[in-house]
Amino acid sequence: MEFNTLAILADEHEPAQKAAAELKAQYENVPANQADIIVALGGDGFMLSTAHKFMELHKPIFGMNLGSVGFLMNKYRNEELLERLEKSAPIDLHPLSMTATTKDGKEHTALAINEVSLLRELRLAAKIKIHIDGVIRMEELICDGVLISTSAGSTAYNLSAYGPIVPLGTGLLALTPISAFRPRRWRGALLPQNTVVTFEIIDPDLRPVSAVADFTEIRNVTRVEVREKQNVYPTLLFDPEHNLEERILKEQFLP
Repeated sequence: MEFNTLAILADEHEPAQKAAAELKAQYENVPANQADIIVALGGDGFMLSTAHKFMELHKPIFGMNLGSVGFLMNKYRNEELLERLEKSAPIDLHPLSMTATTKDGKEHTALAINEVSLLRELRLAAKIKIHIDGVIRMEELICDGVLISTSAGSTAYNLSAYGPIVPLGTGLLALTPISAFRPRRWRGALLPQNTVVTFEIIDPDLRPVSAVADFTEIRNVTRVEVREKQNVYPTLLFDPEHNLEERILKEQFLP
């Protein structure tokens, strides 16, 4: 990958700030909107927030892990950064577009790189009707919630909810219940990436539900529509030996 300018960004934690200072002393740093590549220093949360912030600028992002898990990041090294960037491999992550309608009739939109999740707000279980491409596939899911995940997000909340890991390039989304009570044995579904999923909240006054797209939470929803967005997406860069496809595949064989 050819480039001329870098923007070095870091989260607020001390390790990331220290690393940013070291890199800025070695490499020329410009504002993100002027850079060819953004270098993000932090954990997965910082990578997600950076990807959201600069998604529409179509700036490729090379993350280096200074957080905990670092699933979306490369290993941190302050040497040979330019060489690593030249050899890095890009991956486009198509986000989910959420349109949530609230009890007051207002519509709210947000994008999710990982997942869109619906969660009960109070002690009573949520009751949710699920439409797939306009067809009712589940009349009533009684649950703590339900989520729909991208491939990139399938190893995050989706996996914690016992959803399937979805390798990149399969063209699939994971629909996964969260603590389903009825139907008790339903474990979710794999759907084509062009599917439109609509969640209809049953009795939202008694059983209020919130909808969350990555960092954006909308409370007291009555209807949520989710579809993949094709024309806006972040591009993440990975070391060839540490690529995201391999990590997602490897997750399926961990003990």
